[in-house]
Amino acid sequence: MKKAVLILTVITGTVIFTFFACNTETKKEGETIISNDSLVKRGNYIVSAGGCDDCHTPKKMGPQGPEFDMDRRLSGHPADAQLGKVDSNVLKNGWILFANDLTAYVGPWGTSYSANLTSDQTGTGNWTEEQFIRAIRQGKSKGMEEGRSLLPPMPWPVIRNLNDMDLKAVFAYLKTTKPVSNRVPGPRPPGQY
Repeated sequence: MKKAVLILTVITGTVIFTFFACNTETKKEGETIISNDSLVKRGNYIVSAGGCDDCHTPKKMGPQGPEFDMDRRLSGHPADAQLGKVDSNVLKNGWILFANDLTAYVGPWGTSYSANLTSDQTGTGNWTEEQFIRAIRQGKSKGMEEGRSLLPPMPWPVIRNLNDMDLKAVFAYLKTTKPVSNRVPGPRPPGQY
């Protein structure tokens, strides 16, 4: 009987050890392991507190003025939106113009549009984490090594100061956003409004 209990204990211990050994992540010294759920929550916090909606979420007019259109959250400049006529004299006097929903901008660099950050294929849906981090750290459009530079007013020189875990959290969150199909127009050079 004692031998049977000992064998059963050894087998149970082996099964438990194997289960936990196969289902836990290995951790390098000094590395913090965070669950994907916690990463997504942290990313949502950073995106919300960091003001990403200010430029990347279209607005609709409400009783108190412009409000975020949460049905199109983080979908960037609406592809079908028409911009008003640009007075180039205003630009010559050192001004920068913003569209009424704050998703399009005109300045000395030309015209730029806020990107679609949703998980749709027209947004960040087919991006890798590496591309996202490169876009923010190096200011490269779509995170492509040979891509053009991100244009104003995207504050990537400030955002790039987030630590790696925070950038990974933002990317993890963006992967969970509601996909909104919206192919944002490409930038226009100066003088072509």
